Amino acid sequence: MAAQYITETETGSEAGSGIGSGADEVVRLAARGVTVGYGGRTVIDGLDVTIPPGVITTIIGPNGCGKSTLLRTLTRLLRPASGTVVLDGEDIARLRTRDVAKKLGLLPQAPVAPEGLTVADLVARGRHPHQSWLRQWSSDDADVVEHALAMTGVADLAERPVDSLSGGQRQRVWISMTLAQGTDLLLLDEPTTYLDLAHAIDVLDLVDDLHESGRTVVMVLHDLNLATRYSDNLVVMREGAILAQGHPRDVITAELLHEAFGLRAQVIDAPVGDSPIIVPLGRTHV
Repeated sequence: MAAQYITETETGSEAGSGIGSGADEVVRLAARGVTVGYGGRTVIDGLDVTIPPGVITTIIGPNGCGKSTLLRTLTRLLRPASGTVVLDGEDIARLRTRDVAKKLGLLPQAPVAPEGLTVADLVARGRHPHQSWLRQWSSDDADVVEHALAMTGVADLAERPVDSLSGGQRQRVWISMTLAQGTDLLLLDEPTTYLDLAHAIDVLDLVDDLHESGRTVVMVLHDLNLATRYSDNLVVMREGAILAQGHPRDVITAELLHEAFGLRAQVIDAPVGDSPIIVPLGRTHV
């Protein structure tokens, strides 16, 4: 039943939760009444969402529901027709691009590096927002790049061409570049796309490590069980609106899965951790 869902309205009154709060000055990132569309078609209409700081938030929902559109709007890659995206209490549309890049790092879907570009050169591009005519490349920048390579476990690949790496290695390198921006707010659009399960787990373990080091992470994922496993906060979307939001153990129910995805499933407790496991029910299983 819908009453089981944890929604923004229900959680907004929780002191200090940051979820659904109307106080822009206390949130890192939020959308306030945003409407976004393409070619005359509205994808998101009057949506409100607040990203709680210091946790991993994952946006899930069926194909075409507006997940990536929301993420791109939060990063200012898409300009809403109406409404506001708030970054550190300010309207993101009024901030300089360089200032946004210093606060927020984005890994888009299936990014492509120029042919022959080395890992070290790609990661160094993350320092571009900090460069200017008065401030050129310095030893401090080199130290940041070295630290980003070490954090993601790709320091030994620094001289390798990016296009020679495996899918999992490339994702680590791209995440390393976003870390080199020096931001503590990371937005990742389908970071496990085209990866097998072992490499997907490897990348998400890295994301979890980054969260443990104090970063706020927002992801879009299609794999529901990976989303519940690696998230502190789920945002469930359907048809451009938010259906539910909260911790996976509070949000994920068989009723919600049917309403959001049209999916018949059982939800059981995981043998490890406190996240639920979703067991889809096909026709042959009933």
